[in-house]
Formats: sequence, structure tokens, C-alpha cells
Amino acid sequence: MDNDALETATKSPTAAVAAVAVPSSEPAVTAAAAAAAEASTKNETATINNNIKVTTATNGIKENSSNFSTTTTPAAAVPIVVTSGIVVTPNNSEANKTDKDSTPPRDAPPPTPITKGLNLSTTPLVRKEKRQSSTRYNVSKNCELTALSPLNEKTPATEREELLLQKIRQCCTLFDFSEPLSDLKWKEVKRAALHEMVEYLSSQNGVITEIIYPEAINMFSVNLFRTLPPSSNPNGAEFDPEEDEPTLESSWPHLQLVYELILRFLESPDFQPNIAKRFIDHHFVLQLLDLFDSEDPRERDFLKTVLHRIYGKFLGLRAFIRKQINNVFYRFIYETEHHNGIAELLEILGSIINGFALPLKEEHKQFLLKVLLPLHKAKSLSVYHPQLTYCVVQFLEKDPSLSEAVIKSLLKFWPKTHSPKEVMFLNELEELLDVIEPAEFQKVMIPLFRQISKCVSSPHFQVAERALYYWNNEYIMSLITDNSQVILPIMFPALNRNSKTHWNKTIHGLIYNALKLFMEMNQRLFDECSKNYKQEKQMEREKLSQREELWQQVESLAKTNPEWTKSRRFSDCLQMSDSQILYDQYNENCDLTYDKLDQSQQLQQQQQQQQLLQQSRPQAALKQQSNQEPREIRGGRNKEKPLVRRKSDLPSDSGTVRALIEHKRPDEYLTTPPPDANNY
Repeated sequence: MDNDALETATKSPTAAVAAVAVPSSEPAVTAAAAAAAEASTKNETATINNNIKVTTATNGIKENSSNFSTTTTPAAAVPIVVTSGIVVTPNNSEANKTDKDSTPPRDAPPPTPITKGLNLSTTPLVRKEKRQSSTRYNVSKNCELTALSPLNEKTPATEREELLLQKIRQCCTLFDFSEPLSDLKWKEVKRAALHEMVEYLSSQNGVITEIIYPEAINMFSVNLFRTLPPSSNPNGAEFDPEEDEPTLESSWPHLQLVYELILRFLESPDFQPNIAKRFIDHHFVLQLLDLFDSEDPRERDFLKTVLHRIYGKFLGLRAFIRKQINNVFYRFIYETEHHNGIAELLEILGSIINGFALPLKEEHKQFLLKVLLPLHKAKSLSVYHPQLTYCVVQFLEKDPSLSEAVIKSLLKFWPKTHSPKEVMFLNELEELLDVIEPAEFQKVMIPLFRQISKCVSSPHFQVAERALYYWNNEYIMSLITDNSQVILPIMFPALNRNSKTHWNKTIHGLIYNALKLFMEMNQRLFDECSKNYKQEKQMEREKLSQREELWQQVESLAKTNPEWTKSRRFSDCLQMSDSQILYDQYNENCDLTYDKLDQSQQLQQQQQQQQLLQQSRPQAALKQQSNQEPREIRGGRNKEKPLVRRKSDLPSDSGTVRALIEHKRPDEYLTTPPPDANNY
């Protein structure tokens, strides 16, 4: 079995101790304490330092087994070595070449961004208290660990298995990371043991024997499966993925090595699924899925790769994994509307859908209609929308007959008052129209272009602009040309009306471009639509005039009533307030502008000043006049410069940004569909 080495960025033990010991809060005190701790443990860790090497390797894992085949080899990431706080990038021409061309292939789901929402170009990096959460582990009572002999190729063959078992059992010890300065010596012993086992599984063959399986999987369960802390991010409408920073797991120095070890374990040529299925069962998968709600994006990135490998190795767990992922989505849609791992789960499903056999089973169609499409309703759609769009497009490429149901569902869930979400729907709709067949397009073109005409008429210029960009798509234009007899009468009123009334000049140019294309498409039909539009406008004017005449007739009949004079005399006796006068002026003119409103306010202010002058002394009147001048000046300035609400630009936490940048993805893209699609 062909395996690539996992990409690791390891520190020297002393540097790791200093990195763990110095958090972002209270730097002066903790730095001094770290120096003291390093000095006290220098002698004990001297032997360990001599046996640890700083290594870098590629991190992509190839799928090449009887149960999971590789279709595309992911691009290798540029390895980064972190030593004593200095980031060193090796001068590797091939690595730099692959880093430049890192765009995912056409058949790969879009990768989940690790640093989503962090604007690294403009946002200043402010050193502030790190947002870290430490999971409540059942901390081991006896945390004192003894450094064992190194495990490498120099170890005698008869002692390797027993030494590996001892190190695995030693790594079952849990530490409390909520206190960074506690148990530094024993934490470093465990970290070194985990690192040695990762390197040992990468370089040696025949090391996973039958006795290793229960011990290794038990160690994974003890370290990984835990109760996650309460979410620090708000739920519902208050959740903003563009501004809310992720909360990093404080125990990550050990968790990262455990995840790398389980990936090495699953990808080892000695791994036998028939033996491991006794320990990696339904309960193991359920606990693994619970961890997807972790707030640390680095942990979710490893979980995505681990679950994908388990799905490929264990055929008997595939249906169960899909069912449990559906349950996570159901809970997210109909109960909580808050889950941190939706994007990663959709990325896994995108690779799974790519391997579905044809014709699609009814189970898969129900998954599309009952799970994927209702995910468009959630308020946090922007977090996982690229992965969701990829899954839906994959279904249409597999079975074009689903196009009508998918597009009608999108129109059903179309947002009414949320313009950024409407732009996302327009983006997804264009990708669906790129793969739709002409026969299926004719079934949905009438309701579809009615919605597009509403988008063209939207006062939000981004919505109108995104809808008008459809006329730059060659395939969509070919569909419109073939069905212009139906589409042009639907679109012409919105295009003609907004070509004169829309406030944005860019929209005017795009509308003129669309009208020009329609005119070149069918001149006679365009003239008929223009003529019909003018007739409809004339009919609307006639209806309006008839309505006004009817109201005048009603008023004349009311005047003939003998009670008319009494009611009018009574209304004249009532004193009209300032608000009533303003309301009557608005009803008479029906075009109250900012200038007229300002004039009416100035008149009211002058009347109030005159009353004050009559009732009070001259000095008080002069004081009132001096207090009134700045308000008038402000009113004139606001009239020239309208008020604009600016979105706050929040500074990013430098520690969070650095941790996410230095994170190495365990697998660049998930592009390996199972070859045996009948098992789906």
C-alpha cells in the first residue's frame, strides 16, 4: 500500500516547553515562570533532546486499497518548520510549484477554509488574551511518567512490540491544560512518546500486530472522546462567522499528535479492517461525530480526514455513517441551528456522492430533498454554502431528472429580506443551470425567470448585478435563446422599468446589455413586448384616473348631505397640531422631500422662538437663539452628507491567527470515491 508521510512540524522539547508555558495573558509573569521551569527540568530532559529530530514531510495521504481507490492525487503543501517561534519555509522548488497551483480539481469538493473571516491584509494584529477552551478531562491521578527508551530502527526486534505497548499505555495519561505551568515535565514525556510512535509507524513495516489493535484504539478513545465545553459563540441571528473568532483547544499540542497517530494507524499497510472492526464500531463512530461540534477548526480538519478514512476502510459502517450524519443535519435544521462542523461533514459527503452508483437509490434522492435542500433555510448558510452547492450539483450531474425538484425547492426557500443570502442563492442557481439539460430547463423556466425578474428589480445593487450577470453566461444565453418566446415577455417589464428608475449606474449598463441581446435575439418579439408594455402602462393610467373620478363622485354626493355643513363647521373648530399639519401637507403634495421637511421644521422652530421671546426675558431669548444655531448648522450638514452605517472592523487575535496559519492540513482535498459503488 502506497502511503505518503504525514506533514509534521515538531519543536525541540525545550522550545515546546516554552511554547506551552507562555500563554498570551500575563506575559511577563508567565515568561519568568517558564524560564524557571525550563531551568529546573533541563537535566531531566537532556536525554530526551538528544533522541528527537526535527523532521518535515508531506501531509497528503493517498487512497490505494481494495476498498478505496485514488482518482486524483492532492497537491502537497509546503512544509513549515517552527523552531523557537521562527517560521522557516524550506527552499523546495517542487513544493513552491505545487503551492502556487493549489486550486482544487473540478471533481473535488471545495475545502473548508481554516482562517475564514480573518482579513489578514487590512486588520491589525492586536496582542490580547487568547480565547482558549480546555475540555474537562478526567485527569489522571498519577501523572508522573518515566521516559522510556527510544523507539526506532535501532531498537532490537524482540523488544519493539513490548516497548510500543508501553508507550501506548503511557499515553493514556491525561493532563490538565487549563493550567499551562503544571506538569510540564510529564507533558513533555507524553508528547515525545506520541511523536516517536508517529515516526515509527511511518518508517517501519509489520509493527501493527493483533495485540496492538485494542490498546491503540483504547488510547485514541481516552485522548479524543470527551465532553466539549459550552459554545462561546452566540447562536441564531447573532452568530457572525465573519467577525467571531474561533476558540482554540488548549490541549492541542497532544491532540494533534494523537490525530496524526490515528491517521498513520489507519493508513498503515499492516492495518487489517477485519480485526479492527471489533473495536471501531457504531459507538466509536458516534463519539467521533460528536467531536465535529468542536470550535477549533484544526481539530475539525483532522476529524474530517479520519472519518473519511474509516468510511473507506469499513464497508459495514458506510450506511450507518450516512444515517448518523443525516441525524446531525436534522438536529441542526429543526432544533438548534448551531453546529460548528456542518461544512466539514458536507465536504465528506461531497466525496461520497461522487461515488454513488447509477441509477440513484431512493434513499439518496430522499437525502437530497429532505436534508440537503432544507439546509438552505439556516441563518448561518454562508459558513457552509460552497460545500452544500457542490453536493447539490453532484446530484444533478448524476441524475438530471432531479433538476425540477431542486430548483423549485430553491425558489421555495428563496430569501425575501436578506440580500447577501439572495446573492448566494443566485450563485448556486447559476451553477445548477450550467449542468441542467434543455428539456429539464423548460419545466422550470417560467417560475425561475419570474424570480430572476424580481432580483433584477431589487433596490440592492449587488442582487440586481448578480442576476444580470446571467446574460454573460454562454450556456444560459443559449437556453434563453431557444425559449425566448416565453422568457422575454416575463423579463421585459422589469428590464424596461429599471433601465430608467434604478439608482445605480452600473445596473443601467447591464440592463442595456441584456435589452440589446434580447433585441438581437428576436427583433419582432422585442417590438411586440415593447408595444404591450406601453399599452399596459396606458391602462394603468386610465385605471388611476377612473379611480380618482369615482372618489370625486363620492365626495360630491357627500356634500349634498344636509349634515355636511355641520360636520365641516365642527372640524373647523378643532385646533390642528403640528403633526396633523405636516400629515396634511404630505397628503396634499405626496412628494415630501428632505428640503420640504427641513423647511417645515425650521418654521416650527421659528414659531417656538417667537413664543419664547414673548413670554421670557430678552436674555433668555438670546440664550435660546444661541443654543438653536448649532442644531440648524447640523441639519444643513446632514442634508449635504447622508448618514452611513459602517460595519465595525474588529482586530484579530494575533495568537489565534498564528495558530491557524501554522496548522498543517492532514489531507488537502477529499477526492477519493469508493470504487465499489454497489455498497452504497
